Formats: sequence, structure tokens, C-alpha cells
Amino acid sequence: MKNSKQIEKEKIVAEQLNGRFAMLGFIAAVGAYLTTGQIIPGIV
Repeated sequence: MKNSKQIEKEKIVAEQLNGRFAMLGFIAAVGAYLTTGQIIPGIV
């Protein structure tokens, strides 16, 4: 039982980290769009 709680804690931490990086990527994409007017700067 103790091992299953440790695994669940690791999953929670991994999901929180993934969510934070996703938010950071979204903010970076919005910032790039606002400053350059392009969705992917340098491509189109």
C-alpha cells in the first residue's frame, strides 16, 4: 500500500509540472502573436 501512494504522488507532481509548462507555452504563443502578428514567427 505504501508504494501505491508514492506512485500517485509522483503522478500528481508530473501532471502539475505538465500543466505549468502548458500554461507557459500558451502565454509564450500569445506573446509572440501580439508582438509579431504571426502564429508561428518566421514560418508565415
